[in-house]
Amino acid sequence: MAAEPQKEWFEKNYYKTLGVNEKASAKDITKAYRKLARELHPDKNPGDTAAESRFKEVSAAYDVIGDEEKRTRYDEVRRLGPMTGGRGGPGGPGGPGGAGGFNVGFDDIGDLLGGLFNRGGGGRGGRGGPQQQQTRAQEGADLEADLTLDFDDAVNGLETTITLTSEATCHTCSGSGSNPGSKPETCKVCKGKGVQDEDQGLFSFSRPCTSCSGRGSIITDPCTTCRGIGVEVRPRDVKVRIPAGVKTGQKIRLKGRGGPGRLGGPPGDLFVRVNVADHPLFARSGADLTIDVPITFAEAALGANVKVPTLDGEPVTIRIPAGTATGKTFRLRGKGGSGDLLATVVVTVPDELSDEQRQAIEALAEATPDSPRAHLGV
Repeated sequence: MAAEPQKEWFEKNYYKTLGVNEKASAKDITKAYRKLARELHPDKNPGDTAAESRFKEVSAAYDVIGDEEKRTRYDEVRRLGPMTGGRGGPGGPGGPGGAGGFNVGFDDIGDLLGGLFNRGGGGRGGRGGPQQQQTRAQEGADLEADLTLDFDDAVNGLETTITLTSEATCHTCSGSGSNPGSKPETCKVCKGKGVQDEDQGLFSFSRPCTSCSGRGSIITDPCTTCRGIGVEVRPRDVKVRIPAGVKTGQKIRLKGRGGPGRLGGPPGDLFVRVNVADHPLFARSGADLTIDVPITFAEAALGANVKVPTLDGEPVTIRIPAGTATGKTFRLRGKGGSGDLLATVVVTVPDELSDEQRQAIEALAEATPDSPRAHLGV
């Protein structure tokens, strides 16, 4: 059911409550809410009634502008606020909207708001049927966590456990807000609807019930752990399966492992951001592993059998053909974890030569009269 406009929407600036701009992205709004909720949570401010009141204001603001559908309606209601908020037209009796002027009936206002929000007239005397509960279940916030993996684990994949501290469903009351053995009572003021009607001259608004804060029920025996909120900030362990071949910056989505929902809403998701540690020998190229294999000039010129290490610790032997140039890559299929191993040979040049080596190279130079640069014409 579409969110109904409420009187508080005309009066309160929820963006200011959360300290964000009206053009703020959904991600920035959630970030601002989570920061304030952590700072103001009753568990961190025991006995501080001002912090508790502020915590409730922040939660109420996020309940509206943290929900895409509600935010759209809230923004439109605030834009129309000056047009719909008076008790009759300007000028009083005899002016527009007063005696002697045009009179806007309540059904007209209902039709106006109904057309605006794609519903029937819902005000007093309107055609929208019985008053429906204004509050509704809200999905929990999405959370993010960082996980650093060894190179081998990122290549092969694994199942591990991460620990994060965040809002979570209260472990004592399972989110009900009531002490075990008790349960909330139906609010006698709103009779479980969660809203109250308030007359505003020509028409009325529905607002969250002041007795039950829009829940529709009252907690008579609050949980001693969460103080009736239903959530608590605590460390928790979450199992996560990392697929083979993950890369730095990749995010793993764990559905339903984020922040707890409100008023019976589903939990949000947890996004695990992966960081892969470097390896002293191997690197990544797509699904394949790469490695540089140094060889001597003699091995490159004459050919040789060369051992190449693999990630699983079992070396393999490759045949270097005679006359192999530096930069030549050999593909070793199935030896790169979930992919292949690409071994690139690099011909090394010694920094220092023994007398014997120098004499051998000088002899080679004398036996090589042709210049490899002859085609350059210089």
